[in-house]
Amino acid sequence: MRYQLSDHFTLGRLLRFTMPSIFMMVFTSLYSVVDGFFVSNFAGKTPFTAVNFIMPFLMVLGSAGFMFGTGGSALIARTLGEGDAPRARQQFSLVVYAALLTGVVLAVLGQLALRPFAAFLGAEGQLLKDSVTYGRVILAALPAFILQFAFQCLFATAGKPTLGLTITVAAGVTNMVLDALLVAVVPGGLVGAAIATALSQCVGGLLPLLYFARPNSSLLRLGRTRFSHRVLLQTCLNGSSELMSNISASLVGMLYNAQLLRYAGEDGVAAYGVLMYVSMIFQAVFIGYSVGSSPIVSYHYGAAHPAALRGLLRRGAGIIGGFSLMMLGLALTLAGPLSRLFVGYDEALTQLTIRAFSIFAWSFLFSGFAIFGSSFFTALNDGPVSAAIAFLRTLVFQLAAVLLLPLVWGVDGIWLSTVAAEVLAVAVTLVLLAVKQRKYGY
Repeated sequence: MRYQLSDHFTLGRLLRFTMPSIFMMVFTSLYSVVDGFFVSNFAGKTPFTAVNFIMPFLMVLGSAGFMFGTGGSALIARTLGEGDAPRARQQFSLVVYAALLTGVVLAVLGQLALRPFAAFLGAEGQLLKDSVTYGRVILAALPAFILQFAFQCLFATAGKPTLGLTITVAAGVTNMVLDALLVAVVPGGLVGAAIATALSQCVGGLLPLLYFARPNSSLLRLGRTRFSHRVLLQTCLNGSSELMSNISASLVGMLYNAQLLRYAGEDGVAAYGVLMYVSMIFQAVFIGYSVGSSPIVSYHYGAAHPAALRGLLRRGAGIIGGFSLMMLGLALTLAGPLSRLFVGYDEALTQLTIRAFSIFAWSFLFSGFAIFGSSFFTALNDGPVSAAIAFLRTLVFQLAAVLLLPLVWGVDGIWLSTVAAEVLAVAVTLVLLAVKQRKYGY
């Protein structure tokens, strides 16, 4: 069944429309998880630590794609809601071209900064060498990686969430097959895993580019456009929260790694890597729902339908609540099996990881609400409020917690830091939703 952004979305319709975006984000998260599994089990603990160590740096650069995708999606869907499809297509083209150019520039800068930055963070010896080796290969595909992130948001706006899921699955399968071939069979070790990820990102980023460059049945198509600093500024402002979330998460990840090296050594970094793999998949459910529902919110905001906004907010909160309980239950149940899957070859590391899971899992009960709240304001084209939630949630609260709580509870305080930050973020989100209710009428 095909849905239009202008439809009335019941709970069931909302779930069906957003489900492709949820699966799309989950599949994207599997890239790093598959890399981690093969590297950990076939290349060893130090290469596995290197992947986790350098990944935050790579994600800082790749997060530009989310900024263009979410910010552009909010603006384009709002323009469609105002009834101006030709202008929406021009905006779409400008956003995609800007994302591609940004990817090229960041790939060059990233190659120059990679080694000094890894050394600055404390990597040395084999860990530094492996971090740089993995990072250089991934950076070669950064333009496609940024496009992939952008298109994951823009497919829903174009009315083609299922096609977006199909391309993401193709990219994910590419990564899994090549990981097995280049790491476990050949074996190519760390380089093989990096090549597998880079090629899968090319599939996820370049296939949508080809689709939208040709005549298609979606609401959008690439074509001629004209430079507009207002469109790009609004796109960046709308997407600033997602950019802030990804950059902050990466910066905080670097701090977590530094704290863990201090309190638990390389085993702590490895255990944190396992937590991040699981967290990426679980939070991808929240992000996927938010990405999938945002164009609907933007459309009805542009069409001036406050009652529809109210319904979308309430149904969305209910859906996020259900997912949150599910994620908490799964995390607590799977703590042991997942820990042994990744690091079962080292009993001490396995027990450390299980202990970390038992504390960290409670963050899933809260994180979805702040993610959804920030995305809701992005969809309303209220970038500053969305960015405020993201900034507090992913940077301020996290930094304070990870610096202070270990002073009281040691390494357990590091695992508890994310839980504390998410609780505070939900409180801020509820306050801002109440403050802005009169302005937007939800």
